[in-house]
Amino acid sequence: MTEQTIKTDILVIGGGLNGLPFAIAAASAGLRVVVLEREKPADLLDATFDGRVSAIAHASRNLLIALGIWQYVRENQPMLDIRITDGPSKLFLHYDHRQLGDEPFGDIVENRHMREALYRRAGEVPTLSIMAPASYRAISRDASGVTATLASGETIQARLLVAADGRGSPVRRAAGIKTVGWSYDQTGIVCTVAHEIPHYGVAQERFLRPGPFAILPMTGNRSSLVWTEQTDRAKIIMGLSDAAFQREMSKRFGDYLGALKVVGPRWSYPLSLHQSESYVAERLALIGDAAHGMHPIAGQGLNLGLRDVAALAEVVINAARLGQDIGGAMVLEDYQRWRRFDSITLLAITDGLNRLFVNQLAPVRAARRLGLAAVNRMPRLKGFFMEHARGTVGELPRLLRGETL
Repeated sequence: MTEQTIKTDILVIGGGLNGLPFAIAAASAGLRVVVLEREKPADLLDATFDGRVSAIAHASRNLLIALGIWQYVRENQPMLDIRITDGPSKLFLHYDHRQLGDEPFGDIVENRHMREALYRRAGEVPTLSIMAPASYRAISRDASGVTATLASGETIQARLLVAADGRGSPVRRAAGIKTVGWSYDQTGIVCTVAHEIPHYGVAQERFLRPGPFAILPMTGNRSSLVWTEQTDRAKIIMGLSDAAFQREMSKRFGDYLGALKVVGPRWSYPLSLHQSESYVAERLALIGDAAHGMHPIAGQGLNLGLRDVAALAEVVINAARLGQDIGGAMVLEDYQRWRRFDSITLLAITDGLNRLFVNQLAPVRAARRLGLAAVNRMPRLKGFFMEHARGTVGELPRLLRGETL
């Protein structure tokens, strides 16, 4: 008895926050898409609140609306203002969404709600199949196509392979694509805080000695913390009792939102930067963390991945409509040319900002604080930075402009 062979147009490895939006985009245009996901859907969708959230920029929300995903997001907190300060300085940079129109800079969404919305929308697209839990034993690629042999014994044949399998990307490593980058001596500590006073949709980015301390507004009187600490210090903090952890957190948070209480778990992850030397190989495209990883200083990690999603979907769908080979070298090079420079630029900016704000030399501190205050008084320059925060700078793919493909 021969094992089943599944023929499809695109095979996506990874059904996460980048893999599923791409799959939905391609399948919504009529392409056959199969997604392999290691986790059980029930484990992903029935998860209790674990403290993890994503900042969805305005342009990324456009994509989610255009793909029919946003309608299924159960809770979202608009980010109306962003306030940036350097340590205890009274000088600041303030972004007010009303200076750009009626739309917020973006939204904070719990990851569990985003996963639920993605799966609900994926279930409506007839040419999209999610195999989960599923894993592969081997994947081969050549001029004729892609063949994946699954652990179950089934075989999948496709014209294009898309790797959305995270920072460690086994697909990227198997393809021999190297990365450049470095680890920071920093760790991100994440938790959720309930507070007495409403946040009114204001996000805070405070640059402290060890690194940025971001306070992101969530639904209700809650905020998500992304707290950067030196790695050795972070290990000590993570080992504190709940009461001691809350005291350390409160010292940095301040009392502007009244009484504070940590709710849910706290977790941590090492901070690093990586950039793939290529985003493509024969019949292969990398998206999201498989292609790049950045410091969370600007909260743009997921948004950078969704820019990949929008660009790759556009070039692949355009090629399909023209009768071209969707996994061909010319199509993939179009994707790489579109995305790689933008990614490198944003990675360089975030890396530079982190290095600038952890520098505690007195002249540097003074220049930083004066710079923030100066930009706050320069409408055109501040407007450009605000558009960056909304994700609306540069040559945007149609999905990021809210247009369908």
